[in-house]
Amino acid sequence: MSANNTRIRLLGGQRHITKSFGQLLGVITLLLLLGLTMVLSASSIDSYSASNSFFSLFMKQGLIALLAFPAMLLVSRIPMEVLRRWSKAFLIATMLVQLLVVSTSLGSAGGGNRNWLNVGGFSVQPSEFMKLALVIWLGRVLSERRDELTSLKVFVKHVLVWVVAAIGLVMAGRDLGTAMVMLIIVFGCFFVGRVPLRFLGALAVAGGVIAGIFAIGSANRLSRIASWAGSSGCTDYSGTCWQTTHGTWALAAGGIFGVGLGNSKSKWAWLPEAENDFIFAIIGEELGLVGLIALIGLYVLLAVLMVRLIVRLADRPFEQIVVAGALTWTVGQAFINIAVVLGLLPVLGVPLPLVSYGGSSLVANLLMLGVVLGIANTERTPS
Repeated sequence: MSANNTRIRLLGGQRHITKSFGQLLGVITLLLLLGLTMVLSASSIDSYSASNSFFSLFMKQGLIALLAFPAMLLVSRIPMEVLRRWSKAFLIATMLVQLLVVSTSLGSAGGGNRNWLNVGGFSVQPSEFMKLALVIWLGRVLSERRDELTSLKVFVKHVLVWVVAAIGLVMAGRDLGTAMVMLIIVFGCFFVGRVPLRFLGALAVAGGVIAGIFAIGSANRLSRIASWAGSSGCTDYSGTCWQTTHGTWALAAGGIFGVGLGNSKSKWAWLPEAENDFIFAIIGEELGLVGLIALIGLYVLLAVLMVRLIVRLADRPFEQIVVAGALTWTVGQAFINIAVVLGLLPVLGVPLPLVSYGGSSLVANLLMLGVVLGIANTERTPS
């Protein structure tokens, strides 16, 4: 048996696991446990206001995690050929559901974005699962047409049209944050998939122009961006700057070691989305700079493990591109969220992967990481 492999019993079946699998699973588990702990703290006041229970939002998130974590392990056992074969059908299905969100009464709006599907009393964010479908499909199409991608005609017909359609459906719901994350995912897949740099440059320029036009079209979003970009910083403390200002104050209050788990003052209706988009600020307030460094360290470690896996998959382009997409999604989105809380970017409504409250985001992220775990467990390691 290889020194990098261990035999374990996983979900009722005995199998070998690689060292990479174990390391990735450990980091994912730590992030998930930290997230659940902080959701319990950050959501307690909102939970009590809504249901007279401090634990209602935490119990909901905990139940979703309890179901999604085994689902991640099950996904890790699906052969990659099956995922490759069904990737386009999966992408089309998620795009059709997203179309329902933006074009029918089944869709609902929240925070200025129309990105929720309401069915049978449940709310789902289809765009989160479209990210998963997009990553796997990009892995397939870029690996299968690797030698043809220098042709602009081939690139536009077989790749770009689908990418634009997917991101366009999200932007039709006015969800600029999710669209930005999808664009980062696409860039990560394109870079590892060896798409010509001239295409990447043109896509970056086009994406920037479209994002600018999109921002100008929303008075609320434009005011947020203008306040953020102002020479004197964000000064409308009672309006567009309320959330970012209180996020900054929460971070400042935490100091080096924090005020203690559960002792945040900002979560007492001062900081909107305390358990969601701005949970990083609550972590800073309660656990201090030490807690923030530990959290960022976990994301960096996750990135290092996935980069190392990408390097080892040089002879398996499909898997290599899929891991690159997962990396730019999970870690890229994490640093976008952190940049927003730190005031380096305007508020975009992007959750912190594996940590923020939100069922669709958590399930989609864990399923994506399940695919990565499956790839890690099939990498060839020396005996």
